Amino acid sequence: MQRLRRSSHRPSSTGLLARYGVVIAFLVMIAVFSLVKPHVFPTGTDAKSILTTAAPSAVLAVGLTVVLAMQDFDLSIGSMIGLAGGAAVALMVNSHVGWGYALIVALALGVAVGCVNGYLIAFLGGSSFIITLAMGTVLTGIEFAFTKQATVFSGVAPGYVDIAAKSYFLGLSNQIWIAVIVAVVLWALLDRTELGRFMYAIGGNPEAARLSGIRIRWIRLIGFVIVAFTAAIVGIILTSQGGSYTPDAGAPYLLPAYAAAFLGAACFRPGEFNVPGTIVGVLFLGTIQTGLTMLNLQTYLINLVQGGILIAAVLLSRLGQRVVS
Repeated sequence: MQRLRRSSHRPSSTGLLARYGVVIAFLVMIAVFSLVKPHVFPTGTDAKSILTTAAPSAVLAVGLTVVLAMQDFDLSIGSMIGLAGGAAVALMVNSHVGWGYALIVALALGVAVGCVNGYLIAFLGGSSFIITLAMGTVLTGIEFAFTKQATVFSGVAPGYVDIAAKSYFLGLSNQIWIAVIVAVVLWALLDRTELGRFMYAIGGNPEAARLSGIRIRWIRLIGFVIVAFTAAIVGIILTSQGGSYTPDAGAPYLLPAYAAAFLGAACFRPGEFNVPGTIVGVLFLGTIQTGLTMLNLQTYLINLVQGGILIAAVLLSRLGQRVVS
């Protein structure tokens, strides 16, 4: 998706709808759920619950936004979540390693996997779709080798549990603040730095970016390191918040991350992946899942709605790109 030029003309109503249609739909959805469940949905407790539940997805989705901005994909992020969380817990429980060292190892695994993905794709010319799909299988195998596929419910260090589960500020759990920090840092990276401009240039026209002197290979590698690192953070958050580990816990986060990113590409800057839009997408999906659950809908219906939203998001993104251009 190209980084589109901003027109000097006053935007038309169609252009405004393309930019803010998702936001409008989000506000309408909140109003509907508030009317249907007035004593349950529009409450501070429910808002905190949505933010807490959405925090891991937000971290993953904003990391994914970086590689999507360059027209790359990473399908190994769900497995990276499982590997990072599983490795940290296995080191603490089975090898009696201090939680600080276990944390460092988990994050280092994210950097290492990102480097491998980036090298295979950017330097050796592999397809990001195929390479990361295969890498996901490899990472799941490594995770199972680390953990013996054993579910862990005890033995996790209290300091590790406090990383995500404890609340230090405004009564919000730490994982919410972790998501805020990651989102702000990656927003600044993409929208306020030369590196971010280069990433958008690569996504818009790789050949033109190369001819202009942009080091495409290294920048793409950095993108894959960022998304793998954020996936490792999510793995730590998930195992920290419950003080436990479940094999392949990251798999359910893959589709929502892509859904949020594509919803974000249909928001604010249609046709362009952007961090503020991705955050709106994450909150949109988290709110609709909470609202549908309150309506006592079955899980399969919620999954159908989420899948339909992803399809609609892709179509809205393409439509918005045509309207703005």
